[in-house]
Amino acid sequence: MGKLFGTDGIRGLVNSYPITSEMALKIGRAAALCFKNNSGRSKIIIGKDTRISGDMLESALAAGICSMGTDVYLARILPTPGVAYLTSFRKADAGIVISASHNPYHDNGIKFFNAKGFKLSEQTEKTIEDMVLNETLDFNIPADSLHEQRVGRIYQIDHDYEIYAAFLKQTMAVNAPLKGLKLVLDCSNGATSKIAPALFSELGADVESIFTEPDGTNINADCGSEHPEALCKMVIDKGADMGIAFDGDGDRLVAVDEKGIPLTGDQIIAVCSKKLKDNGLLKNNMVVTTIMSNLGLKKSLEKMGIAHVTTNVGDRYVMEEMVSKGAVIGGEDSGHMIFLQHHTTGDGMLSSLKLIEAVIDSSKPLSELAGVMNVFPQVLIGVEVKNKPDLESVHEIIRSVRLVESSLKKKGRVLIRYSGTQPICRVMVEGPSLTDTQRFCQQIADTVKQQLGV
Repeated sequence: MGKLFGTDGIRGLVNSYPITSEMALKIGRAAALCFKNNSGRSKIIIGKDTRISGDMLESALAAGICSMGTDVYLARILPTPGVAYLTSFRKADAGIVISASHNPYHDNGIKFFNAKGFKLSEQTEKTIEDMVLNETLDFNIPADSLHEQRVGRIYQIDHDYEIYAAFLKQTMAVNAPLKGLKLVLDCSNGATSKIAPALFSELGADVESIFTEPDGTNINADCGSEHPEALCKMVIDKGADMGIAFDGDGDRLVAVDEKGIPLTGDQIIAVCSKKLKDNGLLKNNMVVTTIMSNLGLKKSLEKMGIAHVTTNVGDRYVMEEMVSKGAVIGGEDSGHMIFLQHHTTGDGMLSSLKLIEAVIDSSKPLSELAGVMNVFPQVLIGVEVKNKPDLESVHEIIRSVRLVESSLKKKGRVLIRYSGTQPICRVMVEGPSLTDTQRFCQQIADTVKQQLGV
């Protein structure tokens, strides 16, 4: 059956392994055992995005958890970072989110948070994986304990939106801090559809919202962080100060400046890092991102005198390095951003508020602030492969990479890696011009296809 966990939880096509109701039941049982406490009745919070399959998977997970004597608290539709916050706030033993993030509606997934609201370590994921795949533990309740009615109950959480919104509001310095700001929000027909327009309006902004009518199948469909085209047009049409697009589960964002031009996640990190440093709040003078960050971010941080630490792809690894090194800001170019002084995970709405704070404090338009970083042209090509040998052992691929690196010198870079969840090898090249970058990336991708392609 293979590995369950990918880069961010368990994910796949609904009603196909591993995203089936049968597997969800087993995963729920394993989670109940893994997170069970010995000091009282255990409880796990479950939240979900707006996918039509969320109800099915929620029911199966809850049944599995309850069968092991653990209670389930349903947060219903709530952004992923909201579930992380509620897990800690309500002193639950774990939190589960049913979501496939920015993927289309026919996919779904299962993400976990520990009792403190952090994503799981690889070791904890392996423990759950072993329970499910290798049946390393007996899921049967001992016969002599049946009379104790060791079966969990299911409860609906009240005021979950209000609790999470109150947390986000308190991260702002003053009441109604967005007064006079005109915003356009693209909620991706996802988990932020209800809470985001209400929150930004309550904070004083003049809000126009699009894609806020989820029907179970329209999440991320030509909208949200993956498709900000409609948002860009709306920002210009409405004369807005900026636009914000969330993904389906609300843990990342794309920002659009007042000219209708999208910013990269790295640009947002650069803007927010500069604000923290200028205000003396950049703890340990450090920013943590993944190896996929644009070379322009590295050069921008160098110019600002800020240390730059990189990790493997995945916001979990960014968080682990931030905790280890004592950093307060980190993220991914995809729009996952972590502000560790406020939250334990990536949060699209929180990141939006921090970016807006930078605009308000500087009294400058977002387009001007974004100029702190020059984005190097970047091309990414995914090549479907039949197997995944160690890339260093495939001499023709390494030779192709070395030739491109030699041509780029220090004016670009090459990164080649396998997808953690798909049979794909990703080739990324950054360079001084788009034409050269496209040519070099295609050159390496063609070699990968020749050597490993299907």
